[in-house]
Amino acid sequence: MWTYEKKLQYPIKIKTPNPKLAKIIISQYGGPDGELAASLRYLSQRFTMPYPELKAILTDIGTEELAHLEMIGAIVYQLTQNLTPEEIKKAGFDTYFVDHTTGIYPQAASGTPFTAAYIQSKGDVLTDLHEDLAAEQKARTTYDNILRFCDDPDVIDPIRFLREREVVHYQRFGEAKREDCSKISKVQKPTTTALLGDAINQTFCRT
Repeated sequence: MWTYEKKLQYPIKIKTPNPKLAKIIISQYGGPDGELAASLRYLSQRFTMPYPELKAILTDIGTEELAHLEMIGAIVYQLTQNLTPEEIKKAGFDTYFVDHTTGIYPQAASGTPFTAAYIQSKGDVLTDLHEDLAAEQKARTTYDNILRFCDDPDVIDPIRFLREREVVHYQRFGEAKREDCSKISKVQKPTTTALLGDAINQTFCRT
């Protein structure tokens, strides 16, 4: 069960609409490396984590990603308020507007709708943690790319906050990997297939 606190994790108060920028930033709402994919990935993977500490990390980060999804939605919403038809057309926002008006819809900057194919939940602790490490770096790179197109401090500030959280999540997943590696040699599995899996996991623990 979650308790919803009725405020954004980080304040967002954008004074100047910019639909062209909104079309880019929405990629972190429903794009391949966005916050929706992150939250679903981690909150799905947590069920098969073998230790309570790992379940807790994935639950914590997956929950925070939902807060980040809310932040991105708020940014896109505020960037697209009170637009004139001329502003919509000039910014190239008309293709989005025709389908969604100014509603928040999960898609990438390319216009590709969100798909669960963006994520994986494999049920193997090290496989999933390596995916999570990569996911955080891809999200960090996407925020870096977004910042290259931002010149509004009202937008730059929360985007930088979100980028910093990706770095923190990457560090926490690194801690989770080390936690698993410290315990994995103590787990005895009787089958040949499982023993082969242990050998593979030991190799990944050294990387």
